[in-house]
Amino acid sequence: MDNIPLSILFGVLAGLILLSAFFSGSETALMSINRYRLRHKARHGHRAALLINRLLEQPDRVLGLILLGNNLANILASMLTTLITLRLYGEVALAITAGILILVILIFAEVAPKTLAALQPEIIAYPAAFIYTPLLKVGYPIVFVVNTLANGVLKLFGLSKKNSSGLHLSQDELSTVVKEAGALIPKRHRNMLLNVLQLEQASVDDIMVPRNEVVGIDLDDDWEDILDQLQHVKHTRIPVYRESIDHVIGILHVRRIVRLISDDELDKELLADAVLEPYFIPEGTPLAKQLLSFQRKKNRLALVVDEYGDLLGLVTLEDILEEIVGEFTTDLPAIIKEIHPQADGSYLIDGGVHVRDINRVLNWSIPTKGPKTLNGLILEHMEMIPEPGTSLLLHGQAIEITKTQKNAVKMVKVVPGSLSRAKRVSKSARNKS
Repeated sequence: MDNIPLSILFGVLAGLILLSAFFSGSETALMSINRYRLRHKARHGHRAALLINRLLEQPDRVLGLILLGNNLANILASMLTTLITLRLYGEVALAITAGILILVILIFAEVAPKTLAALQPEIIAYPAAFIYTPLLKVGYPIVFVVNTLANGVLKLFGLSKKNSSGLHLSQDELSTVVKEAGALIPKRHRNMLLNVLQLEQASVDDIMVPRNEVVGIDLDDDWEDILDQLQHVKHTRIPVYRESIDHVIGILHVRRIVRLISDDELDKELLADAVLEPYFIPEGTPLAKQLLSFQRKKNRLALVVDEYGDLLGLVTLEDILEEIVGEFTTDLPAIIKEIHPQADGSYLIDGGVHVRDINRVLNWSIPTKGPKTLNGLILEHMEMIPEPGTSLLLHGQAIEITKTQKNAVKMVKVVPGSLSRAKRVSKSARNKS
């Protein structure tokens, strides 16, 4: 070694540092590369992406190869530095050159290449794949021994590579990915994707038209009243029943009787014959499941019933589609007429409005797993029928009861973001409970 020129030794040392930088940078690049973009490119035949996919199928092997090469390069660099120092300055300078070598490796072979790889992983990972693929085959025996010993150590702590979750994402994680997509996905499309993911968390109870708001035809009414109702009906499909809404005999598609009405040929018997078989669904049916059911059964309207068969409300295909694409208008308060914006920035809200509608219009995050309406939330919170003028703090929102009727809250006033007016629940209301 004493006969080797110092220029060659310095050249080899520089090469070892570059080699260490390559191993460090490529390790970070391979581990931080976007796996979904990688899979997309691999499906389209990108050669480097295909090679990286194969390498990452068993990451312990490629990591073993990288760390083996990196440590070997660093150890050889340290030995070579010692040799050069002894030839130039003797043993006195060993400590100084060791410190300098540590600093050089830290900056040029660790921090700098790993930072670059974290910022631009594809620039380093793709070329590295063509090097590691044949290198892994050549060094497989050594890598196999190292990985076997390393995996044995992990098993002592109850860990195994078989327990890895891989690339599977939970619903919440997938929602986060969509939210963080930024300019890659237009905002409206992002909202639609998020709404699709949230369909499983909502049920038909959240969006159905409640029983007391269902518009239907009672065949026991006078014929003149029925005919007048048919001529002014605003819906394409309406339930037809006898005696009460609980006894629905079918669903009428108004188009089927338009000609009969215009020709003055319609009567109760023909009306009853024109109805379609009603489609009943149980309460609590997830929206995602109901959407598929509508598609499979070719229906657009379903009647929601409880465990006793009593009608709770009805839900339509359009209601579910609006949960995905949003209301068919950009002015939500104009569609949700139970929410009335006021000049002072407050809102007057009907007690029967759905919690999900309030969340969408006012950007609130009231839980939807409990009561479905604002009236239900207030009654559950207060455990009584409050008097007008009562103020309360409901899920961080200041609410003032402005009108009650019989056993329900009919109207409330809300000032978004204002808590000062609802720091307490009326003491008189509490005492009466």
